Amino acid sequence: MSGTTVAATPERSGPFAHFGRDFTASIVVFLVAMPLCMGIAIASGVPPEKGLVTGIIGGIVVGFVAGSPLQVSGPAAGLAVIVFEFVRENGLEALGPVLLLAGVLQLIAGVFKMGGLFRAISPAVVHGMLAGIGALIVIGQFHILFDEKPLSSGLENIAMMPARVLGLDFSSVEATELALGLGALTIAIMIGWEKLRPKSLGLLPGALLGVVAATFVAWFFQLGVDRIAVPESFGSAFSLPTNTAWFAPLASPTLIIAAVAIAFIASAETLLSAAAVDRMHDGVRTQYDKELRAQGIGNFLCGVVGALPMTGVIVRSSANVQAGARTRLSTILHGIWILGFVSLLPWLLAEIPMAALGGVLVITGWRLVSLKHVRHLFKAHGLLPATIWAVTFVLVVTTDLLTGVLVGLALSVVELLPHVRNLRLKVEESDEGEHRRVALGGAATFVGLPRLNKVLERQPADRPVHLDLDHVSAMDHTTAETLSEWIGRRRRSGQNDRISGSEEVLRPLPTLG
Repeated sequence: MSGTTVAATPERSGPFAHFGRDFTASIVVFLVAMPLCMGIAIASGVPPEKGLVTGIIGGIVVGFVAGSPLQVSGPAAGLAVIVFEFVRENGLEALGPVLLLAGVLQLIAGVFKMGGLFRAISPAVVHGMLAGIGALIVIGQFHILFDEKPLSSGLENIAMMPARVLGLDFSSVEATELALGLGALTIAIMIGWEKLRPKSLGLLPGALLGVVAATFVAWFFQLGVDRIAVPESFGSAFSLPTNTAWFAPLASPTLIIAAVAIAFIASAETLLSAAAVDRMHDGVRTQYDKELRAQGIGNFLCGVVGALPMTGVIVRSSANVQAGARTRLSTILHGIWILGFVSLLPWLLAEIPMAALGGVLVITGWRLVSLKHVRHLFKAHGLLPATIWAVTFVLVVTTDLLTGVLVGLALSVVELLPHVRNLRLKVEESDEGEHRRVALGGAATFVGLPRLNKVLERQPADRPVHLDLDHVSAMDHTTAETLSEWIGRRRRSGQNDRISGSEEVLRPLPTLG
């Protein structure tokens, strides 16, 4: 995914300069987003229409003001676990004001240009967190496949899994067995379509095909399985504040901490996704502080109307780029299509089996549990980053998301200890004939990464760059990963850059010509 260049720099400007490409891409993103918006809402323990509202706001509102034009925002699997726990403990009515506060915090962070700080978070922590979230989604949605509700914790869900399987009785097929069959059908279609789909239909999402097939089977045979509960009027999904008592949860220190956690995780996941989207195309690059402000506006509005929190999401964003989108119009249109569909065809949504969406989320969660990240960290950077990933993953699954992330961040500080007296990173820019020279000196750690990112991003696209690491005494895995991504992007654009430095510093970096 990260090595594929899809969209080129637009030759024309204006909101409708590439209307044809953006229109077709918006249809693809809409088809990908619909089952995910509903499935993530169910995984979060809230009605499915709440996820659709978030998708609409993420498309229409955030799409207009986003700092990453091709990134798509909406409900994210990465926040499903924390929202599920929050709603279980505090009720759905408390989510709105907490999410409003989280949006304000993101907006303030963007105004004060803190986007670069989130980009300095250890990749081991981020990927360990996402893997842990993916595991919890798989474990929780396993019970949805049996038409049962997930339990209150990951460990309880794991403990109950054998009982679900042993309780099956295929000699007397009833709702449980039928639901499992529909979920299995959805999963089989998603996996099979990914492996066997023809190139001409490569943009048709397997999740949509799986949900459609399961819905048709359930409707045709009139199966007695749980289906999505759809309100009579979609307008009822927008629950606006009615009095000042609505803000009462913000008086609780515990809920304020929850707002900070949602803002932190949503921002980190958004900017991680934006960086991944930038690696997929050669068009306009992300303005990270602007994207942070846009996400703040989006989450503020989601809080006001009582929807789910949003982030920039990589699955929908990659579908947008691969479908040929050139401008933000594609993202905006996909939100309009969601609004039109749920307003005009709510009866169709009511036919979708819950087990089918459970199957979609099982696959979605499984893909988040990517062991290639920890293998790469161990191979390129050694035992410590791999340990950070593993500890974060285990604690997210066995305790809670916030504990896992905080412990992971604390462990990432261990990399700084050998260089605590020399943490200041020197960065110098100069002209070197036809080349631009960027010279680093001292310990290259995540402490100096925000400044380094700004320097790297302003390097000219039409001149080769000499990355001089001769005076770098050490480099942590966060900086090494950032430099590797920058080098890879320059290489794909055809630049004849060069890099110099000691063998130890250059070892985890890709070689330049």
